[in-house]
Amino acid sequence: MLLEAPVYKELFGAVEIYEVQKVIKLDTQTRDVGSFTVTNVPREDIYRTLEDIAIVVPMRNEKLQLVDGVLKAIPHQCPIIIVSNSKRKGPNLFKQEVDLVKHFYNLTRSRIIMVHQKDMGVAEAFREVGYTDILDENGSVRSGKGEGMLIGILLAKAIGAKYVGFVDADNYIPGSVNEYVKDYAAGFLMSESEYAMVRLSWRHKPKVSTKGLYFRKWGRVSEITNRYMNALFGVATNFETSIIVTGNAGEHAMSIKLAEIMPFSTGYSIEPFELVYLFETFGRWGEDPHTDVYDQGVEVFQIETLNPHLHEDKGQEHVVNMILSSLGTIYHSRLATDSLKSQILKELRLHGLLGENEEPPSPRVMAPIENIDVKRWMETLEDNAETLLRFEV
Repeated sequence: MLLEAPVYKELFGAVEIYEVQKVIKLDTQTRDVGSFTVTNVPREDIYRTLEDIAIVVPMRNEKLQLVDGVLKAIPHQCPIIIVSNSKRKGPNLFKQEVDLVKHFYNLTRSRIIMVHQKDMGVAEAFREVGYTDILDENGSVRSGKGEGMLIGILLAKAIGAKYVGFVDADNYIPGSVNEYVKDYAAGFLMSESEYAMVRLSWRHKPKVSTKGLYFRKWGRVSEITNRYMNALFGVATNFETSIIVTGNAGEHAMSIKLAEIMPFSTGYSIEPFELVYLFETFGRWGEDPHTDVYDQGVEVFQIETLNPHLHEDKGQEHVVNMILSSLGTIYHSRLATDSLKSQILKELRLHGLLGENEEPPSPRVMAPIENIDVKRWMETLEDNAETLLRFEV
């Protein structure tokens, strides 16, 4: 893979954020290609790294045709982890997903782990290891993408993956998913730190119009989130910037060593919260007991994909909730100044998303998983979960 070289980066304490790198050519083999402005990541290196990346696919009542395409596009070397929160009654959409996955395995012999998020066996596994942040008042795992992602990370750690990546299940272009995963591998191969994150910026996000497809550069939520995430970075470092373009990067990946020390938020705030947490924690020296992170640094790569991203339209309510959650995460950051908070409130009230005396919601945060006994958690899950399925060669 040929990419623009990560020439420019901005530093905030131990956090290094690289300027967005565009994919120039998806597939290369020779190491002779490359220069100071172009980075060549050979195909054989990418395919070797794919074996260490577990791909988590959170889903909830998605169209099966889209799920089928996404699964088929994930490179065969990667173990697939499916965490579903789909209906199990009236109709049983989860059963349809299971049937689809079984058929997919019979055809491909891919390595797959699948579980339902609300399975009481999953909740029992968390109780067994003393981790209750993910449970609701009824004792089951809360609904939410963040909760599904956290389950996926633990499953990835349990099977010995070195990295964990996330892809959405509602993608209309399966080939783009294949690229996303290879982009993750390229990012990790460029990293010099064991604490690395790769966040994807879509080349275009097409929308259907009366004249056909209109290839938008930014989605509505991303445009707003990126602006205020850069503002937060600027007020914290005293240097204005526009380097962050992946504030809402649903498609992203990270090393397990980074994932296990990070808290995760719930709902739609999870992706922006990851950046805010890194800024708050490792933007100042000595704020965290993980001294190895300060020695190596946290590297955040931003890669612009070659493929566009066309996904399911979840409606206006979905957009509103994403904006409120994203800006709420920035608003409640301890790095946010009064001036920045005022700008956020003005933005939300201008668009009618907040009342005059209201504030955006503060993210609900789940503790890091580093102290969870993963072996004990997995054993409890296998003994108690009714929906856990494992397909291996």
